[in-house]
Amino acid sequence: MSSRTAARIAVLMGGRSAEREVSLVSGRECAAALRTEGFTVVEIDAGPDLASVLGAERPDVVFNALHGRWGEDGCVQGLLEWLGLPYTHSGVLASALAMDKVRAKQVFAAAGLPVAASRLVCKDEVRGHHPMPPPYVVKPVSEGSSVGIYIVHAEANGPAQVSDEMPEVLMVEAFVPGRELTTTVMGDQPLAVTDILVDGWYDYQAKYAPGGSRHVVPADLPAAITDACLDYALRAHRALGCRGVSRTDFRWDESRGLDGLFLLETNTQPGMTPTSLAPEQAAYRGYSFGALVRWMVEDASCSR
Repeated sequence: MSSRTAARIAVLMGGRSAEREVSLVSGRECAAALRTEGFTVVEIDAGPDLASVLGAERPDVVFNALHGRWGEDGCVQGLLEWLGLPYTHSGVLASALAMDKVRAKQVFAAAGLPVAASRLVCKDEVRGHHPMPPPYVVKPVSEGSSVGIYIVHAEANGPAQVSDEMPEVLMVEAFVPGRELTTTVMGDQPLAVTDILVDGWYDYQAKYAPGGSRHVVPADLPAAITDACLDYALRAHRALGCRGVSRTDFRWDESRGLDGLFLLETNTQPGMTPTSLAPEQAAYRGYSFGALVRWMVEDASCSR
């Protein structure tokens, strides 16, 4: 879509997921950058009246800066399809698949991508005994930003005592030790590999608190690992049917070489501040933050 015909942009942000505050930051940063690129921008905190608000605003393109449930799981994408409004990022099916960790892992495995062993268990079972030999990770099936993650270490005296707020059915996944790596795909091009340096686990606090983590881009890795991350990220993007920008996360156990590289998940709505992982990789490849959000608007469409 030509930027000349997409003069009015609605930036969706906030919403009601557990990632609301992160989404507000992403949305405001994107809105500011789009204005510097010459677009007319309206910022919308997505609520129950979203359809009527969009009908009144009549944007040419919707920039989806929502994170978490209802914003990146296919729900708002379906609404935008119904309204016939071109929007950034992935469509209904890819968004829903990527957000469901079980379905996404099935897609990745079918595409020959390496994933850690996992199973679904009831919350009471997780609390009652070890559902697999530790170390392992307990996580919700459909949340992002490391919301609700529990790590049960090898020396743990007992199973995870997950909170009552956790869903009734949870994923238990074998813990992969080592380095936290991530690769952004922009269109049909993997951009780079970032090494995420953090003390302890890369949890919500480490992701979003000032100084919570350090990013090294490009990562100092053996060529075979860099090449594999770039290849796996693009294959994951294609296998899910993503479009626009996605980001795929990995864990790499250096002691096992290439056999120690595992794909964790693909994020169809990666964080979008100038210092977020995807924009950092775009900057490494020569795209300013403004140029990146402009590209995303020009790439926007309904499902293909």
